[in-house]
Amino acid sequence: MGLLISSVFTRLFGKKQMRILMVGLDAAGKTTILYKLKLGEIVTTIPTIGFNVETVEYKNICFTVWDVGGQDKIRPLWRHYFQNTQGLIFVVDSNDRERVAESAEELSKMLQEDELREAVLLVFANKQDLPNAMAVSDLTDKLGLQSLRSRVVSLTHARVNADRHTRTLLNVFISHSSSLVARAGDLCDAGHRTV
Repeated sequence: MGLLISSVFTRLFGKKQMRILMVGLDAAGKTTILYKLKLGEIVTTIPTIGFNVETVEYKNICFTVWDVGGQDKIRPLWRHYFQNTQGLIFVVDSNDRERVAESAEELSKMLQEDELREAVLLVFANKQDLPNAMAVSDLTDKLGLQSLRSRVVSLTHARVNADRHTRTLLNVFISHSSSLVARAGDLCDAGHRTV
């Protein structure tokens, strides 16, 4: 009986779960963002060949974040991660002006996929602290975000090395995905980090 009551309480008041796919071109900073969220610190990373997956708890939600490598040879494999994705974080290197058009093309291709039709989109303009970084308004234009009004779109910018900026990423995501959170699954797995 006690186990039944505990189980019901957990289902009613437990943590919700969300599957987040984080993609972007190589060297955009996806893995750095992932481990800043998970560990609370900047770690040295190497280019991701394949994927990294971590669970991060924040505001009673467990985010399972899939960070998938962004090299051009790996990008065709992104589609294998689309199923059951509730949120899409597309990371753009604000300082890499030469590849913004390439980022826009990849984002556009992804958003045409049926499996991502219901996913909330958050574009993360990374490396805004660098002197050559594009302004957020310029990135909005270059990425064609105005034409995505039918999608829930947010463009946020940050410096990953500041705790409040990584929390901003999740706060913006939560504010735009409250309907998904309401439909999200049950409890987090063990091994999460509370941000």
